[in-house]
Amino acid sequence: MAVTVETMIHGQDCLQREARELCVLEPRFQPIFDHLDEIPLRLRPDGFSALMFAIVGQQVSTASAAAIWGRVQEAGFDDTDNVARASDQDLADVGLSRPKIRYTKALARAGIDYPALHDLPSDQVIKTLTAVPGIGMWTAEIYALFALARADVFPAGDLALQEAAKRLFDLPERPKEKAMRAMAQDWSPNRGVAARLLWAYYRMETEREGIGE
Repeated sequence: MAVTVETMIHGQDCLQREARELCVLEPRFQPIFDHLDEIPLRLRPDGFSALMFAIVGQQVSTASAAAIWGRVQEAGFDDTDNVARASDQDLADVGLSRPKIRYTKALARAGIDYPALHDLPSDQVIKTLTAVPGIGMWTAEIYALFALARADVFPAGDLALQEAAKRLFDLPERPKEKAMRAMAQDWSPNRGVAARLLWAYYRMETEREGIGE
């Protein structure tokens, strides 16, 4: 029988429990936690489709990504076998750029055993995924966090997390990825909860300032 190798977050109850532990480690998270009725869980299905969606969304607006993804799904290209059989022109016809066609084909050929990822340590999951062209560290960490429900994964390259940390901890400038990753070490084994709270804090701050209205 497979053994779960890391703490998982599958629902609001365990998310709340882990958040309370995090606030003991770092009390400056407490006001964010107190403000939220529920911490956004944001879990999503795993597998080829989840990574394909991430590739589609690279370097395009949310609206453009949604439109392209709709065409991808309609054509059945959210399925590994269908992508493997598709021509470059087929994929271009649904709106994929040349680099994204290459990444999509590489992902379809990678032969990733998606169910097996659930039983690998997060560092091995990330190593497996980032070996595929077009899957960077941020995408792999987001996959581990939300598709595999890992409690202690922190996508330190995320700009919103960096900006939220700058504001919450009153830093002179937004921390770069390396500094952000070092800071997050202090929040282990609840770094995935810290990420959720920082994203929530970023939304609160930007909504208060009227950004994005």
